Amino acid sequence: MATPSDPALEAAPAQDERVACEHADRCGGCPVIGLSYAEQLALKRGRVVQSVARYPALELLYTEPVAAAPSVVGYRTRAKLIVGQSGRMGLFAKGGGHQVVDIPRCRVLAPVLSRVASALRARVAAAEAEGGCLAPFDAPGGGTLRAVDLREVRDDEKARALVTFVVQRDRVRDLAPLEDAAKRLMRDVPEIAGVAVNFHEGEAPQILGPETVPLTGAASMPDRMGASVHMATFGSFVQAHRGQAQRVHAMLAEALGLGKGSPEARRPRVLDLYGGSGAIALGLAAAGAKVRLVESFPAAVAQAREAAAAQDLDVEAEQGDAAAVLRSLVERGERFDAAVVNPPRRGTSPMAREWLARVEPQVIAYVSCDPETLARDLDHLARLGYAASALRPLDMIPLTDEVETVAILRRTGVPMPRVIHADREILVVEKGAHEPTTPQGEYAGSLLARVRRVAGAEDAVPVHRLDVGTSGLVMFARKPEYVARWQAVLGAATTRKIYVAAVRGITPSKGAITRDLREDGKLYPARTRYRRLAVAAGHSVLRVVPEQGRTHQIRRHLAAIGHPVLGDDRYGHATTNRYFEEKNGLDRAFLHCVRIELDHPDGGGRVLVEAPLTGDLRAVLERTSGPGTLRFLDHKNALGTSGTSHLPPGPDEVVHDRGSALEVDTRSPTLKPEIVTDDDEGRRSDDY
Repeated sequence: MATPSDPALEAAPAQDERVACEHADRCGGCPVIGLSYAEQLALKRGRVVQSVARYPALELLYTEPVAAAPSVVGYRTRAKLIVGQSGRMGLFAKGGGHQVVDIPRCRVLAPVLSRVASALRARVAAAEAEGGCLAPFDAPGGGTLRAVDLREVRDDEKARALVTFVVQRDRVRDLAPLEDAAKRLMRDVPEIAGVAVNFHEGEAPQILGPETVPLTGAASMPDRMGASVHMATFGSFVQAHRGQAQRVHAMLAEALGLGKGSPEARRPRVLDLYGGSGAIALGLAAAGAKVRLVESFPAAVAQAREAAAAQDLDVEAEQGDAAAVLRSLVERGERFDAAVVNPPRRGTSPMAREWLARVEPQVIAYVSCDPETLARDLDHLARLGYAASALRPLDMIPLTDEVETVAILRRTGVPMPRVIHADREILVVEKGAHEPTTPQGEYAGSLLARVRRVAGAEDAVPVHRLDVGTSGLVMFARKPEYVARWQAVLGAATTRKIYVAAVRGITPSKGAITRDLREDGKLYPARTRYRRLAVAAGHSVLRVVPEQGRTHQIRRHLAAIGHPVLGDDRYGHATTNRYFEEKNGLDRAFLHCVRIELDHPDGGGRVLVEAPLTGDLRAVLERTSGPGTLRFLDHKNALGTSGTSHLPPGPDEVVHDRGSALEVDTRSPTLKPEIVTDDDEGRRSDDY
């Protein structure tokens, strides 16, 4: 039976409570510590509301008030503390830089971690003075220790700790001194269950490196989380707040209908993606589910299997990438009643979302630690036929602006696309990211299939196409016999398709790129004009107009001048792409067809159709440069609005909106990059 000291049973903090901390003025670990608890909860809810508000498909999604934490101090189950000179052990100071702030008596660490940190602090100071193996990495003369990773484990109400020394690999010649230091530490601090060493690689920004070696004591420990016990080990993921994690598990069991009905009732099959060492899977199995856990980290899979066997729980653990395993499940014809998705901060991959929809669970429970990537993924899942009615945020990390959110999605059917413009012969619709214009084998659906659900468009055919990862305007003819006429309209000299792109580095203010492009073994002339609209975090936001419709013309031309589109996995810069995916949630090419201008062939004057920049790309701009860049571009009408405008034809030339950022100067200087190698031949001549 739980005791009153269990964090899950402690009284929630008063709404006007403010936490006092001696390190608050310098330490960056608790950025909202100066706010009352009610203000903190309002801030967190506001983050979730703002994230989903970027997406029209999520406009009816209600965000519940944030579930308060049962305790806001002494709650953290894990801490990664940077080691600095003079025995300092803590976090980096506010305002950037790499100055370590020593944080003895930290208010948020679990008590056992606070005691272990105190003992370590004294040993680091002694090692610095004596030249021992635990001397700080940046100490005069050089040391080895960069950080310590502390993990609380509990079994039957007793709290212990797992300790990981994070050392610089190229400074460790012999593990024997570290083993000796670990044994002495365990002897002096009985609450430590085991010690390991992790090897930091080079100047990698991540604290933990890829290799961890146990030094002494237990290599793993049972850790109770609600009704089940999982195996914890060095550096493994764990939710920061034990009481709130138990609340998440209860939410999931309730949403999946577990614990209800007679013992003879059919046990639901649940797929647990990004399952880690099995905390959620084991809890669901204890509540009556048959669970298939999928996790990419082999050690975590082994721990999940060990814990399931020890408790006789029905959990099958599989090691592998989520998208690859999902594809295999679909190809084998396996189906699940429900799926739980608990990804890292960058969210799920686009193909994982595609294959998840094809597994056809009736319910998807999505647990997210990042509102922006959650909203991005929910928008995509809505196009795949899964929608939520409400979001349930929790305060998983009090005194910070971070927020955990649970979304329960159910199968609702694939929605029709937004029709921006329609007349007797054509429709212009808005295409989302990660959606093929026409059916492709690995994708669950297509824009064409959705368009054909629109009244009067049952026989629709695309007049042009956009690449899978590109969003924006696509024109469809209502009947096949109209296609040739409208393709001629799109190919006319007076027609413009205008794109917004974000590219690597800072381009000239404007330019034109002339470079022949290869298609089907032949070279064709191609010219692309651009104008720089803004600079965001050292990269450029452009308006781009391709004068032809060559395969991937924009992407190939911009890459040719050394400014590839951000997120472009074919022509882009791999390191930059990885950074933008990890830090800013960009999981596709930053390219959007924002506007089509044409002369209507039936004498209807100049037609201008716009689709505003999508929510995921707006979120990337805001995360990289704050709201100021977005406000500036919106003020310039550079990111598009939703709708159609008509202008009368000019007497001698096409009428353009000369006062708008939409306009690209036709007199832009021309760059003619040399063709060094042949480009890969694309799939279609009008994919950008």
